Parts: sequence; C-alpha cells; structure tokens
Amino acid sequence: MPRSVLIIEDDPRIRRILQMTLQREGLEVTEAESGESGLARVGEHEFDVVLLDLMLPGMDGFEVCREIRRSSNVPIIMVTARADSHDVVAGLEAGADDYVSKPVVAKELSARIRALARRTRAPEPRLRITVGDLEIAPQEGTVTRGGQALNLTRTEFRLLCELAEEPGRVMSREELLERVWGYDYFGDSRLVDVHVRRLRKKVEHDPGQPTVVTTVRGMGYRIPA
Repeated sequence: MPRSVLIIEDDPRIRRILQMTLQREGLEVTEAESGESGLARVGEHEFDVVLLDLMLPGMDGFEVCREIRRSSNVPIIMVTARADSHDVVAGLEAGADDYVSKPVVAKELSARIRALARRTRAPEPRLRITVGDLEIAPQEGTVTRGGQALNLTRTEFRLLCELAEEPGRVMSREELLERVWGYDYFGDSRLVDVHVRRLRKKVEHDPGQPTVVTTVRGMGYRIPA
C-alpha cells in the first residue's frame, strides 16, 4: 500500500474530505493549495501517489501534470468534476494514470489507491523480454532500445509488460483494465486507449503505423509474435 499522498486541490473543503478519507486508510497526507505549490512539494519530497485537481487557478492541473511528468513517474490520479467530457482524455494524455470524479466517493478512491498499489509493484515475469529492437527488463523496470533507456511511466511500463508476456495473444480492454489497473467493475476503457497511444509515442518508430503494439479491431491490442 502507498504510504504518502500529495493532494493538489484549491478548495479547502475538498482537501479536508480527501485528507480524512486517506488518513483513515493509514496514509500520510501532504496538501498543496495551488499547482505551483504542488510542483514545489513534488520537488522537495518523494510521494507514492499524487491526487491532482484539474481545475486549479493559475497553473491548471493539465500543466501541472505535464510538469510532473518531466521529472517523475509518480502515479497521478486526477480529480475531475466532468468525467464524461474531454477533460478526462486530456488529463490522461497529459500524463495522469487514472481519475476519480467529484464528488469523490471514499470507497471508490480507496479501491483505486489499493489497485494502484498492487499494479505499481514490480511484476515478476521473465528476466528479459525482447520485442523487436526493444529489450524489456520487468524486474528492473526498464526498457531500452540500442542501449538507450526509454522513459516510460509505471503504467505504460506495466501495460507493455502485460502485452509482451504473451506475444501474439489479443488482450481486450477489459482484460488490460484488470491486469494493469487492477479493477474492471468501475473501469473506463478510455484509460487503456489513451495509455496505448502514449506508449506508442515512446516505443514505436512510427506511432502512426505501429508495429510493436498493434490494434485488432473490435477485440483489443497485442504485440505480434
């Protein structure tokens, strides 16, 4: 289970609710009331999870997320008031791993954090997996091409490992939600699609014509055998 959580939220009432919810789970909570102060906290300390409100004054949550991703792969759960809008996709594209909707339901938030804890532990498959000119080291958490490390987030890395463990087999979005995010009953297939797009930008020579992570229309994704 994660131990420390940073909450970046400008509404003191919501911060208080999130703080009480997470402290009941035994977590240490640090608060930031703006995007700028949140970035400063990330630079000063290591956190296990960041809860990030998208609609912040000044530097909004999308920009904060992009700035965090420049230097850290800490799991980010964005908090949004508009789960059915383009904000969710935009937040995931900016680098978030998951999202919860306002008003935040304590049980759902706790479940997502527990799921995140399970999936961010290092997987335990083979020592090395080769996919084309990529070399994946699951236990070390690294992917290299020609000796050069690729900068993947934890979620992108876990997604690549799950697909690479069974080359040639098509995995549905529902299965990938269960394997990578650790849940399916309240999962959102947009999580899978956006993370596949982000992963392709990093592992494909031509993301527009993918050969590493391919789509099987109507079924899901696979890494060719």
